[in-house]
This record gives sequence, structure tokens and C-alpha cells, in this order.
Amino acid sequence: MEHPVFLLIIEALALYFLVLGAHSLRGRYGLAHFYALMGGVTAVMSWVTDAGLAVRLGEVTFMVGSTVFYSALLLGVFVVYVFDGPRDTRIAISTVVGVSGLAPLLALVLHFQFELMGGEVLLNIPHPGLRINTASVSATLLDLVFLGMAWEYLGKPAFKLKLWIRTYLTLLGVLWLDVLLFSTGAFAGTPSYLPILKGLLASRFLLSVFYFTLIY
Repeated sequence: MEHPVFLLIIEALALYFLVLGAHSLRGRYGLAHFYALMGGVTAVMSWVTDAGLAVRLGEVTFMVGSTVFYSALLLGVFVVYVFDGPRDTRIAISTVVGVSGLAPLLALVLHFQFELMGGEVLLNIPHPGLRINTASVSATLLDLVFLGMAWEYLGKPAFKLKLWIRTYLTLLGVLWLDVLLFSTGAFAGTPSYLPILKGLLASRFLLSVFYFTLIY
């Protein structure tokens, strides 16, 4: 891969517009196709996270699973909450969290099936790790719940925040909360914990500006 950062940006943009485009069609087709897309993106996110795919730019490491797929899910849940209300948001969150829990189980079943058949190891579907998947599912659930709470809290008349400030603070808050929850759950107690935590906090700050511009 000669230009990994460039390809990462193209992949992210394509997925973001796909998710936001699917949501924009809800008036004609409803949200069923949007939920299906969110479930598919969640499954890929789980496998990519297990594979540990990352792109490095200088001292900052961008994890593909969180940079591309998790952020697409975050944008999707964000627009559902803002435009469609809590009920549809609960369905979106249930879809994402449910598939997050099922995806590693499906990977285990596939590996087990291949072993029963005497086949080779499935290199394209990584073997799921219990700790990293538990951290991922837990962090995702808490992130999406926090998103709604932060949006409502920052929208109180007492703060008198402009829409763009409220939007950016909500996105940045969720992104940084995810870093703290996921990194602590997956890597706390290991030598790589602090480097991963610092790198992800820096990368999420850079990405928050890009996400905000796109969603606003």
C-alpha cells in the first residue's frame, strides 16, 4: 500500500457518505435499510479491530476499525438521535451493540467449523480476543448512551451554546470517552497502554475536526 493515509481518507469518506446517504432516504424508504447497513458496518468494525489494522502518520497512529468504521457508526447514531428521536435511536443502538456481540461469536464458529473440516486457518477472519471484544462492546454501548446525554445536556438554555459548538463538543466528548473506555478495558496493565492512549487521544482530536465539518 503506497499511500495508506490517502486510501484511509477515501475509505472513510465513502463509508460516511454511504451511512449519511442511507439515513437521508428514510422519508421514502424508512429506516430498515439504514439499520441493516449499520449492522453490516458493525460486523466489519469488529473483525478489523481484532485484526489490529492501523495506519501511521508521523507519531500518530490511526486504528482503521475506530477511524473508519466506528466513526461511521457514531455519525449514524448521531443523526438518528437528532433527526428521528429516542425511539429510533434505541433501535440503532441495539443493532450496533447486538451485532458487536455477535460478530466475534460468528468468527469463532467459522474457525471452529474449518477446524472440524480439517481446513487451514482462516487468515482473513482474525481469531477474536475476549478482552478486546468485551472492551469494544462495552465502550460502544456507553459511548452511544453518552452521546444522547451529552447532546441534551449541552442543549440546556442556561449554556446558550451555538449549534456548531454544541455539535463539536458532543462529538469530541464521545470520541475521547471511547478512547478512555476502550484503551483502559483492552490494554490497561500492559506496556502499550499509555502509548496507545496518547496516540488515540491525539488522533481522535484531529479526526473530530474532520467529523464535525462533515456532519455539520
